[in-house]
Amino acid sequence: MPELPEVETIARALKPELIGRTILSADLRWERTLAAPNAATFKQQIAGQKILNISRRAKYLVIQLNTCSFLIHLRMSGDLEIRKGTINPEKHDRLLLHLSDQHYLAFNDTRKFGRVWLTDQPQTVLGKLGPEPLEKNFTAAWLFKNLQTRKRFLKPLLLDQTFLAGLGNIYTDESLHLAQLHPQAASNNVTYEQAEALHKAIRSVLREGIRRNGASIDWVYRGGEYQNYFRVYGRTGNPCLVCGAIIKKFTVGQRGTHICPNCQRLR
Repeated sequence: MPELPEVETIARALKPELIGRTILSADLRWERTLAAPNAATFKQQIAGQKILNISRRAKYLVIQLNTCSFLIHLRMSGDLEIRKGTINPEKHDRLLLHLSDQHYLAFNDTRKFGRVWLTDQPQTVLGKLGPEPLEKNFTAAWLFKNLQTRKRFLKPLLLDQTFLAGLGNIYTDESLHLAQLHPQAASNNVTYEQAEALHKAIRSVLREGIRRNGASIDWVYRGGEYQNYFRVYGRTGNPCLVCGAIIKKFTVGQRGTHICPNCQRLR
């Protein structure tokens, strides 16, 4: 599933291509892609809307239109592609937006898990999300305080989008390794110094992920190279880049998890 750096990269790539264009019509090729409203209302309301801005909130793409917001969650295999000229739908295209100047935006999704919303109240979808880890309100003090009020393993808590927005399996594993914290450490036992290290690690790996245009591994996202710089994720059986111990993989909260057993000892 694309995480914060991949979605941020997509948003930045779409901006110069889409801002200022008008949506002429929508071709909904698989209705369950649409979370809200119903298909007839969606097609009626989106026609004639002008694209004013494109941003990201957590793992959601937010396309601001004249009178409403168009939200996209790519889930496991969703992808967005701008095409030009004659419309020639591909096998896994679930939604096509016909745009001005003979352009169109294709939402392609092999596994059919991706969802879109058209709403004039985006907070109904985004309102329960936690803070953005790269914004000012996410501080080491905030992290320490909120870790103390929960009694959960660190990794499942960091994956909880209502706690902190945008982290997924990859960047959580990478952050915990950089901070030298075990994914099964109890959140309420984390010291302030460890919270500071984790705060710094999260921001560092996300910024590096964005700088590398995200990671291209087990889904259809194109162009990222961060997978070439992973510390632990996907490196089972290889030596730790810090200490040389062999990277291990096990399951935490039903998620495959990668650690260095030496750097990330469970205390």
